[in-house]
Formats: sequence, structure tokens, C-alpha cells
Amino acid sequence: MNIYSIFGSVFSKLKQNLTTPKAIFIYIAIIFIIIVMVFLMIIMNEKNREEDQKQLIKNTKSADVNKIVDEVTKKIDSVSLQLNDRMDSLDSVSYVETVPTQVVENVVVKDNENKDIDEIIDDSNVEVNTTDTRFYMLKQIDLEYENVKPESFNENISLYEICEEFRNFSAYKLKLYYDIKDIRRFIAGLAVTKLIILQGMSGTGKTSLAYAFGEFLENKTVVVPIQPMWKERTDLIGYYNEFTRKFNETTLLYKMYEANYNPQIYITVLDEMNIARVEYYFAEFLSLLELPNPEGRNLDVVSDVWPTDPVLLNKGKLRLPVNMWFIGTANNDDSTFAISDKVYDRAMVLNLDTKAEVFDGKDVKPKRITIDFLQKKMTEAQNEFKLSQRNLRRLEMLDKYLIEKFHITFGNRIMKQIHAYVPVMVACGGKELDALDDIISRKILRKLESKNPVYVKSQSEALCNYLDEVFGVDKMPLCKNTIRTIEQNA
Repeated sequence: MNIYSIFGSVFSKLKQNLTTPKAIFIYIAIIFIIIVMVFLMIIMNEKNREEDQKQLIKNTKSADVNKIVDEVTKKIDSVSLQLNDRMDSLDSVSYVETVPTQVVENVVVKDNENKDIDEIIDDSNVEVNTTDTRFYMLKQIDLEYENVKPESFNENISLYEICEEFRNFSAYKLKLYYDIKDIRRFIAGLAVTKLIILQGMSGTGKTSLAYAFGEFLENKTVVVPIQPMWKERTDLIGYYNEFTRKFNETTLLYKMYEANYNPQIYITVLDEMNIARVEYYFAEFLSLLELPNPEGRNLDVVSDVWPTDPVLLNKGKLRLPVNMWFIGTANNDDSTFAISDKVYDRAMVLNLDTKAEVFDGKDVKPKRITIDFLQKKMTEAQNEFKLSQRNLRRLEMLDKYLIEKFHITFGNRIMKQIHAYVPVMVACGGKELDALDDIISRKILRKLESKNPVYVKSQSEALCNYLDEVFGVDKMPLCKNTIRTIEQNA
């Protein structure tokens, strides 16, 4: 037997022994032990690293606290020397009491006996300069209105004259032309809600209408271009910058603050309001505007209070001015979001679908009108031109029909809006039935868009016939036009 055969025999036996079930079990056990040892080593290393970091942080905090204490002690000593010098020079003055808390160059020194190291460090980092303000623009308004003199306002004008003179002013001074019916709808809408939505094709004068009204009132309109990424109220009013320790004030915040001082009417345009989701960035405004008491409509601006904050900020809140209206312009295309029912229900909608014809306006002067005067005129109109009993019965009949056929109803909010809108529309020179036609088409029949389109299309002709039966033949053209449009889009 040669050496090769010997090695071959040995190798064959070794291979046979290493591949037995017992050998494989031993391999698995060894691998498992190695994995456990590696895992334990990793845990021990991580634990040691955390202990080192904690010790480092503790040493750093101790050093920082000592540094803070040394700096504060030096400042206290400096002030004490100054006080001693001052007391020596004032022979006739005696100091009986001292304040319990010493404020030294805006660093507040208090009893830290019951605080741990972390709390002491946190307190030392918050150095508020109480002699400065974080609201520069708003503080300027406080200074401006400290010694303001009473102004004169127009208080001898009717709602009808406001509509007529506004239309003539826009045509003559601004070369902007509007149908008198649209002017009446706009003014009457001010009596319904603080949010008005102007929608329609581009170029029909949505933004310019609100701009022209501000010029007519001699109080320039604020135009806020809405940005697609806006999602919260800070996009509208600004925010506190922790780095600069200043509040980034916006023009809207400035005008809202000023409006709480000034009794004039303020108009704010939310230009292309549905390019972002209105329910997001305007949500807090929508909720506050629903409150019946204007004094309770307080908007959160900051979460804390500084002694140098503006006068009209009450615990970091600013009252929504009762004399400010928000006019939103909306386009319906692929770049915009659909406005939800929540917004539509709380707003007054005005469609500007056509351009008015050019005409020669009269040279009229602008009118300075206060909120109290305008509200007085609107209240007088609502008392004088209440809805007739006949039209109230018609509304009740239509409401029952819509509930039965389409499961939609007027509701308390919309009925309240009708009672506010129609009388003012009549006072502006319109007719009661035309005003009903307008508000029903915008606030009620619009809801048919959310219903089954096939069913709505099948019932549209019957609904138009019912309108003729209740209100008179072709007495509700806007309502019937809304129904036809929904039918075509179904």
C-alpha cells in the first residue's frame, strides 16, 4: 500500500466523520456561541460609549453652570458697586426695601436652590430683552394712534347711493366697469358674512372689484397672493423667529392690528384663494368668524407674553377686527383645489362670468364710511324690507321639495343668510324675488353638484318646472341656469 492510498483512506474516514449529524450539530452550536459573544460585545461597547457621553455631558454642564454663576456674580458685584456709589451721593435718600428679584442687564437671578443642573442651564439660555419689542410694525401703530385726532366720515348716504356712486367712481376714476346688479350683490353680501368668494373666468374683474371698493372708501385694499404650499394660519399672519427673537410680521397682520384702532371699513383680498387648500390655512379664521360675539373672535398670534408686546395683543391673541372683510378670488382649473362645502356654506358667493359694458361714469368723490354706520344702514334695511310672507311660504315649499327629491335642505345657517341678504339687496335697489333667485342658486342648488349626476340629470326638468310653478314662469332664471349647467356637466 503506497502513501497515496493511505492518505486517501484517512481523508475518506475524516470526511465521513465530519458530515455526520452529530458533527453538524456541533458546528451549529459553535456558530450560535460566536453570534451570542459578538452581540454581547456590541452591547457592552454601546453601554460604555453611553457612560462616556453622560460623563462628558455632566462635566460640560458643570463647567457651563460655573461659568454662568461667575458671569452673573460679576454683574451683581458691578451693579452693587454702582448702587453703593449712588447711595453715597444721595444723603437725603434712604432705601427701605429692595426688590426680591434682581434684574441685571436682562439676566434674571432667582433662587436656584431647588433646581437641577438642566433647569439652571435652560433658564440661563433664555435671556429676554425686556426693553426691546418683537413686533416692530405693530408697535409703530401704537405710537401712531397715541395722539390721533378724530376724523370726519360720511354719514349721510344710503345703501342705494353707495352702489350707484361706487359704480360711477370706478368707471370715471379707475376705468373699471361693473354691472349695477353685481355691485348690489357685492354690497348686500357684506351684510351676510365676513367672507365673500368672487369666482368666474379670468379677466372678469374679480380682484379689481375689491381693489376699487377700497379706493372708493379711501382705505386701500390689502391684496394677499396665496401661495400653493400654504397650510396654516402662520402663512397669513407670520410667525415668531426663535433665532432672531423677532416676529416676522406680514402686511395682513399689520392691517388687522390697525383695523382694531380705525373705525373705517377694511377690505382684504385673498388672491387665487383656492390655489392652496382654504380649509388648511384659513381654518382658524373660519371657526372664529362663526362665533356670534365679535369680542370672542381672538386669533392666536404668539404663545407667550412680553411686557413690550403691542397694546392690543391680549395674552398673545389679537381680536379679529369687525370692520374687515375677506374677499377671496377663485378660479376653477387644473391648478386649483375644489372649495369644500364647509367654506361655501360660510361664505357668500358672487359669480362674475361676463364683462360689463363700458359707460361714461360720473365724477363722484370717494366716501369715508365707518363700520358702525354701515351696520346701522344694513340693520335698518333688514327691519324695513323683511321677506314677505308669500315668499317665505314659497321657500318652505321649495325646501320640502328638495328634501324629498334630493335630500338637501336650506338649514338654519342659510335661512339666516337669506334674511340678512335679501332686505339689503332691496335697499340697494334690487328686487326681492331677484335676490332670492340669486342666493338660492348660489347657496342651495349648488349642492346638487355633489349628488348622483345621473339622477340629477333625470330630475332637472321636473325641478325647473317646479320653480316655475312656485315662483312664476321664468321668475328664477339664475336658479334654472344653475340646474341646466349641472345637467350638462353630468
